Amino acid sequence: MRITNHIMLLLFSVFLLASCGGKKKEMGFVAQTTDLKKIIKSDTLRVATMYGSTSYFLYRDEMMGFDYEMVSNLANNLNVNLKINIAKNEEEMTQWLREDKVDIACYNFIETKTLKEHFQFVLPQSESYQVLVQNLSANSLSDVSELAGKSVYVKANTVFHQRLQAINDEIGGTINIVIAADSLSNEDLIEMVGEKKIDYTMAYHNMALLHKSFYRDIDCRMPVSFGQRNGWLIRKGNPDLQKAIETWEKLPEIIDLKSSLFDKYWDESPYFALKRIRIPKGAISPFDHLFKKYAPLIGWDWQLLAAVAFHESRFIATERSWAGAVGLMQLMPATAANFGLNNVTKLDPELNIEAGVQYIKSLSMTFREVTDQKERIKFILAGYNSGPAHVLDAMALAKKYGKNHQIWFNSVEYYLLKKSEPEFYQDKVVKYGFYRGKLTAKYVHDVLETREKYMRRK
Repeated sequence: MRITNHIMLLLFSVFLLASCGGKKKEMGFVAQTTDLKKIIKSDTLRVATMYGSTSYFLYRDEMMGFDYEMVSNLANNLNVNLKINIAKNEEEMTQWLREDKVDIACYNFIETKTLKEHFQFVLPQSESYQVLVQNLSANSLSDVSELAGKSVYVKANTVFHQRLQAINDEIGGTINIVIAADSLSNEDLIEMVGEKKIDYTMAYHNMALLHKSFYRDIDCRMPVSFGQRNGWLIRKGNPDLQKAIETWEKLPEIIDLKSSLFDKYWDESPYFALKRIRIPKGAISPFDHLFKKYAPLIGWDWQLLAAVAFHESRFIATERSWAGAVGLMQLMPATAANFGLNNVTKLDPELNIEAGVQYIKSLSMTFREVTDQKERIKFILAGYNSGPAHVLDAMALAKKYGKNHQIWFNSVEYYLLKKSEPEFYQDKVVKYGFYRGKLTAKYVHDVLETREKYMRRK
């Protein structure tokens, strides 16, 4: 991608200024005034981020996340390569910045006094505020004073921990502050409230709302802090890099991109909208003849193929998911292209089903180590939903920890669910990192259940 005129002019000025620049000590580390020049010279933008449902993750063989898509665009505008470095926590990201191991920390950092003293915030995002996450009921708390005598789970040494300690002091020290295990993330705690395993935790409002799409009984209406700004971090003393980012983010196309990505990762529900289609009497779908035509190519009964399509698109031929998957079989753009489909042909019902079947055939080869055909179907379904990479990781974990890596339920499925925990997604045998496997586990179960229902209609 060519650099815009604005960026080109900026870079020219940077090169002129850099020749006169030097280094100085600031805030306990060496501040570089030539970061942008170094980035251009090295042809690489070094980025730190963390796995997360809005920052960076692999889904159906495509890298995704708000922060990932934004910084990819920045790298393209600077006409440099992008190198992603995955940190274990926020502290590691800031340490890498201090040590000049990365150029930007691309993550939703909340603006605090300490961070403002040591780093420059860039790409500001909408303000958020901390809320109490609880179960929706008639007994939901409505005031922080009602937390007296209640147990609230938080991660140690986080902004939530600090805020809860302050609230506890304000109301007389009667809150039972429970420090969550290191293996649990803040997102895990929100899910535990949704599953009624714990009663209370704290989170930022926008993140709590995201999880409310999955757990309808989550109540996140009670604020416990004022609004706080957030954004990415760069080292202080780098006006050229800061200016380049500020110029880039003001471009009209970037303003539009930022808005669309906010909708994609925070506002759009992962569930399909309820739509009605006309189904012929006695049929499963309007496309039964196509499922019967193509299912034999993979040795499946046609009802199983129909069940996949139902759970992918509800038989809506023009369906488009939040992630960009399209058509009856919900093919991701890269997958559709790999099987010869373009933006027009991938919406054709027959071509979409045919490409979906070819993809299933490729997944069968990927999981050929699973010798039992009935078991392999479960692995294929999981791979179809999540992409095969995460399933292969779960198989490696099962093998490492003494479980049967050719059995899905209570074995590989178990470790797929564990891939949202740092202890497991940071394991040496894991190649593809973080993944929240709950929807995939449910998908396998639901497709098989629907297939049985269809089979009974013979």
